[in-house]
Amino acid sequence: MSSITIGYILILALLVLVLLGMRIAIALMTVAFVGVWIIRDNFNLALKLMSIATYNGVANYLFATIPLFVLMGQLVSISNVGKDTFDVAESMLRRLRGGLGVATVAANTIFAAVTGVSIASAAVFTKVAVPEMRHHGYRPAFATGIVAGSSVLGMLIPPSLLLIVYGVLAEVSIGQMFIAGLVPGAILALGFVALILGMAKFAPNIAFDLDKKQNKKHKHDQHIMGTGEVIRKITPILLLVVFVIGGLYSGYFTPTEAGGVGAFAAFVIAVFRRSLNGNKLWQVLTETGVVSVGILILLVAANFYGQMLAVAGIPTAIGDIVRHSGLGSTGFLVLYIVIVLAMGMILDSTSILLIIVPIAAPIAQALGFDLVNFGIITVIAVEVGLLTPPFGISIFTVHATLADRSVKLESIFLGALPFVGVMLAVIVLLSVFPQLIIK
Repeated sequence: MSSITIGYILILALLVLVLLGMRIAIALMTVAFVGVWIIRDNFNLALKLMSIATYNGVANYLFATIPLFVLMGQLVSISNVGKDTFDVAESMLRRLRGGLGVATVAANTIFAAVTGVSIASAAVFTKVAVPEMRHHGYRPAFATGIVAGSSVLGMLIPPSLLLIVYGVLAEVSIGQMFIAGLVPGAILALGFVALILGMAKFAPNIAFDLDKKQNKKHKHDQHIMGTGEVIRKITPILLLVVFVIGGLYSGYFTPTEAGGVGAFAAFVIAVFRRSLNGNKLWQVLTETGVVSVGILILLVAANFYGQMLAVAGIPTAIGDIVRHSGLGSTGFLVLYIVIVLAMGMILDSTSILLIIVPIAAPIAQALGFDLVNFGIITVIAVEVGLLTPPFGISIFTVHATLADRSVKLESIFLGALPFVGVMLAVIVLLSVFPQLIIK
C-alpha cells in the first residue's frame, strides 16, 4: 500500500474519530503518530516528530498572542462594555425602522473588535439585545436571528482567534490576517444592516409582531442619552479599538504587543468600572488559561498532523489531482468552499481549520491563490457553520442563554437563515473581487 493511500485512509479515520466524539486534539495526535509510524515504519521517528512539533509549537513567539487576546476578551466581557455599546447604538438609532436590529449589529461589530470570539458575542447580546427587541415588537425568530447572525463578526473582525489559528496553520503573518479582516468584516456588517432594514421595510410581518409594536409605540418612553452619557459609555471600547487595531494598522505594534496592550487597557477599564474583585479576577484568569491551553494544544496537534500529511505526500497528490482534473483555480475554490460548508454542519470552526487548512493551503498556494485572501474566505465559510444545523453552535448559545421555552430552536435557525445568505454573497463578492481584501 502506498503512502498516499495510507494518508487518505488516515484522513478518513480522523473524521470518523471526531464524529464518534473523540476530542479533536487527541484525534489529530493519534492519527499523526500512527501515520508517521506506519508510513516510515519507524516508531522512534514518530516520537521524534511529535516532540519537535510540541517544542516548536510552545516555543513559537506568536503563540503568546492567543492568551493575551483571550484575556482581553474576558476582561471586556465582565466590564459590561457590550451592554454600554448597545445602549449607545440603540439611543442613536431609535428613530430608524428596524433600528434596534441595526444597533445590535453595530454594537456587535465594535464588540467583535475587542473580543474575537463569536460565542461571547452571542451570549452577551442575547442577554442585552433580545429582550429589548422583543419589548419593541420584534418577532422572537427575527430578534434571535439578528443576534446569532451578527455574532459571527467576532471571528472575522480582528482580533480574531480563528484568524490567529489560520495564520499559524498556513504560516502567514497574523498581523496581515488581522488587517485583511477589516474591510470584509465591514462589508459583512453592512450586508447585515441592509438585510435588517430591507426586512423591516418590505417584510414587516416577518420581522415584527405589528399589533404588539403598535401597542408599545405610545406606551414606552425611551431614555434619550445626552452627549456626556454617550461619551462616557462609548469611550472605553473606542479606546480599546484604537489601541489594538490602530496600533496594528500603523505597524506600531506587533500582534503579540497589541494583545498585551489591549489586555492591560481592558484590565484598567475593568478596575475603573469596579468590575473586578478577587473572585472575578480569579475567574477571568482561570477561564483565560482553560481557553488558551485548549487552543495551544490543538495547534500543536495540528502542527504534527500537518507534518504527517507532508510525509505522506497528501498536499502534493491532491494538488496534482486538481491540476489534472481541469477544475482550475476557480473550480478548486468552489469545491473547497462546498466542502468547508458541509463540514460546518457537523464540526466546530476550529476543528474544520485544523483538519482542512494543512491540506488545502499548499494546494491553494500552488494554484496561485494569495494565502491571506484564501484565509479570509475560509474563515467566512467556516463561520457559516455557526448558523447551520445540526451543529450551529451560535444558535445553541443564543437558545441556551435566552432560556425561554416559548422560543424554539428551529425558529432561531430560521431567523438566522437570511444572514447565512448574506455571508454566502460576501464570499462570492470577495472571490470575484479579491482586491477588496486589503493587506
